[in-house]
Amino acid sequence: MQRKASAVWKGGLKDGKGTISAPSGVLKDTQYSFSTRFESGQGTNPEELIAAAHAGCFSMALSAQLGGANLTAESISTTVTLSLDKLEAGWAITASHIDVVGKVPGADAATFQKYAEAAEKGCPVSKVLNAKITMTAKLG
Repeated sequence: MQRKASAVWKGGLKDGKGTISAPSGVLKDTQYSFSTRFESGQGTNPEELIAAAHAGCFSMALSAQLGGANLTAESISTTVTLSLDKLEAGWAITASHIDVVGKVPGADAATFQKYAEAAEKGCPVSKVLNAKITMTAKLG
């Protein structure tokens, strides 16, 4: 299986602008720029998209882990906070923190924590990130 996305950048780093697109159409000429990445401009940025991918991937991985234990979540709400830091070697994604709240009938806190930890380790996006990944998991 392969997935694709594309980006077009026009201009210099600080005054230029770019767009990101994907064949599904969910991202279609979605704007990004220096200000959306390093300030608070209107549009998206690569780190926001990675955080969204990590949250979505983790939520599905947790659903799969719970399903293996015959548990079905009413909901899994995941927020990922990605840290982009300037290091000596340049900018790097240094951490990704997962906050997850699940509504899972029949699960206690210890069971939920166990499957959340397994999901974090098994999530393909977690595996690709060369960053410290932390998590808080609780039942809601």
